Amino acid sequence: MKPGKKPEENTQFLLFLTAVITAVDDYQDLLRLSVATAGNDHRMGGDEAPPFIISMFLGDDLEAIVEAIINREEYESQGKVVMNTGAEALPEIRKDTTDRNRTSPFAFTGNKFEFRSLGSALNISCPNIMLNTMVADVLSSFSDELENAADFDAAVRRLIRKNLKKHRRIIFNGDGYTDEWVAEAEQRGLLNLRSTPEALKKYTLKKNLDLFKRNNIFNETEVKARQEILLENYINIIDLEALTMLDMAKKDILPAVSAFTGELAETIRRKRAVSDDIRVDAEVKLLSKLSDLLSQFSEKLDELDSKVGGSIAYRKNIQSHAEYCCNEMLTTMTELRAISDEMEMCTDSKYWPYPSYGQLLFSVQ
Repeated sequence: MKPGKKPEENTQFLLFLTAVITAVDDYQDLLRLSVATAGNDHRMGGDEAPPFIISMFLGDDLEAIVEAIINREEYESQGKVVMNTGAEALPEIRKDTTDRNRTSPFAFTGNKFEFRSLGSALNISCPNIMLNTMVADVLSSFSDELENAADFDAAVRRLIRKNLKKHRRIIFNGDGYTDEWVAEAEQRGLLNLRSTPEALKKYTLKKNLDLFKRNNIFNETEVKARQEILLENYINIIDLEALTMLDMAKKDILPAVSAFTGELAETIRRKRAVSDDIRVDAEVKLLSKLSDLLSQFSEKLDELDSKVGGSIAYRKNIQSHAEYCCNEMLTTMTELRAISDEMEMCTDSKYWPYPSYGQLLFSVQ
């Protein structure tokens, strides 16, 4: 957008922008499910990964343009602002008004949009199908609306303003990691699909089936087949991870902590045998804590074992089976991991059966 130029004079770009905003808002669920995997459920919402809530980052200039159109105001770009670095010796650095928000799932980066929710192992074909189909569908509806307009320019302005006003809720330039955004997104009516089964359930909604059928992409049978394959893959991964966790916990972690607590008990006995005046408070406290944690660990291990075996009852319905894996098995696995992490912090590294992150990062063995 050139300084002094009215938004209405950039019709082609504004139509495309409006189509993308409309499509992303109308089909949040399709974008989310296109990146739904067991591994990505762990990744999203932390560090450099976007949150589960689909929103769009436009940058200050572009958002100001959208607001100017909605409010029927003139817009003039101020150009790039000089950053205040606090160092007079440095040359002037112009502040980039586009992408500086790494928490946004769908960001405008100066000359393109980026969909950032994909995991590194994901095939990009599904997100591409979703993006191309939903934007093409919106552009087609725009074309139908404008085709027979008596005053084309006036009709374009009305269409842009109407759709930007309707779908502005999807635009968010703030921090996507905060609890405040979760609450605000809920008030805006945005989806927060936090698990793969929850997201994939949306695949066969009527509006989505109609979208694929209308654009000759998939028929209903093909959509259901894709949904079932993705759900089955999720179930297999969670089941495999649960069995692996049981194996590691039973064969390695439980015996290691048990052996260390045995050594602690022997150390306490030997010190007390020498003299009752020798203090063993630290050893007793550590032994008591680890013994309690080990009991909790053993109980949670039995619970996970039972839930893994109990999943067979849900195999007749693949959606229910996936939800059981997510809500029951994965929840118990997370709880078991938390106890294990706490025990690791209290156990002598000589006894712990796996290398720590510190050893992996900073040592060669």
